[in-house]
Amino acid sequence: MSYVNPDPEPERSTGLEPGGGVPPGETPPAESSMPEAGPHQAENPGKGWARGPLTAILALAVVVAAFFLVYALVLIL
Repeated sequence: MSYVNPDPEPERSTGLEPGGGVPPGETPPAESSMPEAGPHQAENPGKGWARGPLTAILALAVVVAAFFLVYALVLIL
């Protein structure tokens, strides 16, 4: 089995400047600079929270708050 050094000698590596820097144009562009990187999703747009789940969560919050309010009143009286 042969051993391959994962860190080659800088003098023998292509595309390196003196000191180990990489010149412009040797690296691929960043993701944000690539036009149309992903597919267009027209069939499944995000619409935020649906009314049903939001109403259920708010109703549960009101019931819990009312329970603790009544519990506090019972302790005081």
